[in-house]
Amino acid sequence: MSITPAAVEVIRALSAVLPRFGPWYLFGAQAVIAFGVPRLSADVDVTLRLAPESRHAFIDDMKAAAFELRAGDAELVRLTSVLPFVHSPTGMPVDVVLAGSGLEDEFLQRARPIRLEDVQVPTIDPEDLVIAKILAGRPKDLDDARGLWRIHGARLDAVRIRRVLQLLEDALAQNDLVPVFEEIQRHV
Repeated sequence: MSITPAAVEVIRALSAVLPRFGPWYLFGAQAVIAFGVPRLSADVDVTLRLAPESRHAFIDDMKAAAFELRAGDAELVRLTSVLPFVHSPTGMPVDVVLAGSGLEDEFLQRARPIRLEDVQVPTIDPEDLVIAKILAGRPKDLDDARGLWRIHGARLDAVRIRRVLQLLEDALAQNDLVPVFEEIQRHV
């Protein structure tokens, strides 16, 4: 399965706007699909390092590129750090996650360019995508992590993934991330 033409159209339009505002990367289901895991998805997720003073200009530029803000609730954006848009020509939802410090900074630094048709797209590194999917923890995210490990596991740094998951467990006062990863390794 490959990324749908509508998703490529959305990513192409995002690629014309996002670089003007900061470093960014594609993640979520579209990244999973780009890395060869069959998946159905009708949305696009990106992370953007956006300076707070640029938020209004960013929203204006997104509108000019045919992206409409789905929810203008400033409190929602503050709590979730997500700007939810819809791409008017395709009707496809787009979530722009505003990067915080720490893990997202590392993910931004490690993002790798991939070619989707005629556009070069910074995309979350597969190791980081496995980490993000395990952290999200929903059944479909864990299925994505399994699929990524099945296809790319031999080339991924399991020690790094385990170390980052352990750091996240320590920071979040939980103990279920490393065992999930170990289970994925055993059964794929």
